[in-house]
Amino acid sequence: MLRRLVLPALLGLAAYYAVFGGEYSVPDLRSVQADVVTAEADRDALAEEVARLESRADALENDPATLEQLARERFGMIRDGEVLYRFAEDSPAPPAGS
Repeated sequence: MLRRLVLPALLGLAAYYAVFGGEYSVPDLRSVQADVVTAEADRDALAEEVARLESRADALENDPATLEQLARERFGMIRDGEVLYRFAEDSPAPPAGS
């Protein structure tokens, strides 16, 4: 009688430990799989960013139109014969009575 209870109980405990216990349990494997999916998404986003930056660097090195646009926008540079107009924003009126 004792054998009929102990053997199934031991097998049940072993099966439970195989699925939920130890270093490679089902919850741990699911957690690792979620981490892998997150890491792959991050890797893909970084690969897109690298491609965008490489394209920008190539344009800055080899495209004169890009360099001219950057010089005009950032540094206010102009060509000979052009006139640069800069518009100042209106400053707020001082409060009345001061």
